[in-house]
Amino acid sequence: MTKYREILRLHSQGISQRGIASSCQCSRNTVASVLKRADECGISWPFQKDLHDDELQNILLPEKNLPTSRKIPDCEYIHREMAKNGVTLSLLWSEYCEQCRLSNEIPLMYSQFCRYYRKYANTKKATMHINHKPGEQLEVDWAGQTAKIIDNVTGKFIDAYVFVSVLSCSQYSYAEAFLSQNQECWITAHVNAYKFFGGVTRILIPDNLKTGVEKISWYNPVINKTYHEMAEHYNTAVIPARVRRPKDKPNVEGSVGIISTWIIASLRNQEFFSLRELNESIRTKLYEFNSKHFQKKPGSRLSVFLEEEKSALIPLPAAPYELATWKTVTVQFNYHISVEKMHYSVPYEYIKHKVDVRITKNIVEVFFNNHRIASHVKLHGRQGQYSTIVEHMPENHQKYTTWNSERFISWAESIGSNTALTVKAILSLHRIEQQGYKSCMALLKLADKYSVSRLEAACKKALSYTPSPSYKSVQTILKTGQDKIIDEEIKASDVKSSNSTAFGFTRGSGYYGGNK
Repeated sequence: MTKYREILRLHSQGISQRGIASSCQCSRNTVASVLKRADECGISWPFQKDLHDDELQNILLPEKNLPTSRKIPDCEYIHREMAKNGVTLSLLWSEYCEQCRLSNEIPLMYSQFCRYYRKYANTKKATMHINHKPGEQLEVDWAGQTAKIIDNVTGKFIDAYVFVSVLSCSQYSYAEAFLSQNQECWITAHVNAYKFFGGVTRILIPDNLKTGVEKISWYNPVINKTYHEMAEHYNTAVIPARVRRPKDKPNVEGSVGIISTWIIASLRNQEFFSLRELNESIRTKLYEFNSKHFQKKPGSRLSVFLEEEKSALIPLPAAPYELATWKTVTVQFNYHISVEKMHYSVPYEYIKHKVDVRITKNIVEVFFNNHRIASHVKLHGRQGQYSTIVEHMPENHQKYTTWNSERFISWAESIGSNTALTVKAILSLHRIEQQGYKSCMALLKLADKYSVSRLEAACKKALSYTPSPSYKSVQTILKTGQDKIIDEEIKASDVKSSNSTAFGFTRGSGYYGGNK
């Protein structure tokens, strides 16, 4: 805007129009026009009351404030269209002129059209400085530029992806290189970053990558389950940045560019043959970066972190987070689930239910509706192994698993010594003890059908034939009644011995040929 006040003030001091034009950075014609209008309106310096340039313009040049007869463009619509690919102001001005022609209105010239839009667009570029609280936010991202590692076998270059995290308050940064951007590297990077900072912030701001956010939503994003579990372990909250809104995490976006120069680009002439060598050099450069003094304020990232932010961080948990992967499986009819070709039991009540499985390096945990129902030590080695907890089995299955040689022998001893010897013989016949369990069970069950005394007698009869009787031999003795023959012989011998003791040697009736 023309400096009306300054023109009139300098004119009252006797400055020439050329000098006034030079001082106010306007043309001599403008100065002459303003002085002429001031004389006509009877306005001179000093003013009777304080007048601003806007008020002077209304008095001296009222025609400038008259509404224009030309159609004013819809700047909000223009701003939205300019965000689309291939759309230019020239194209939009042509469309605007066509609309004016159809509605019998006078359009603005192209220069005025652009002036209206620039004035509107400048209001949308307003920025605000936000003072972050110490220990409040940690911003994380992957650097766009990659480092290089040389394969010591093939000599080819391997890309190394650099993880960057920045504390919003002090801008204290951490960087580490990984060979991948997968879930394991993403979680490991966070664990190492928290260890580097010596504490945890209350809010964690990642980008909308799949390892962090499963479902992108403006109002209710779905956080990756492993990532959410890690956040719970460190007692922090994950609040992803909005899609295509890098200003939601400006510190890490800015640090990514700076670190790409100060660390990645500065190491371009060095050769690394392992990730460990690369990360050692990154740590050295990172210390130099954090210790470098700010350009427009005192101190450095490191000094501000130590003085203001370190004490405000949430303390680290007793143990670092252990990386876990999750999967959903269905419980089979044998009340086991299959994880990495190993089998783990769950309570039989959950057969055919879908359960969530949390897998770590050493533990496999099973959850149903966020309630843990089973936990196993992770199996390693040969595929197809089973880890079964007896309490997970139905009652009839539990009874079967409790059988062992001691229980069978104890049961047999309650029947008789010969039955116990027979059970021991059956168990010793097999290379693996468990192979004889069914035979022992069938043998002992014969007592229910034939009585305990007959089973003991049958075992005694079988042992008289062989020192290693089988279930079949004992069963045959009981079926044919051979165990009863032994009882009759025992009774007859008992009677004979008792008679000879009482009467001595006595001839029977057969000796005398009688039949009575």
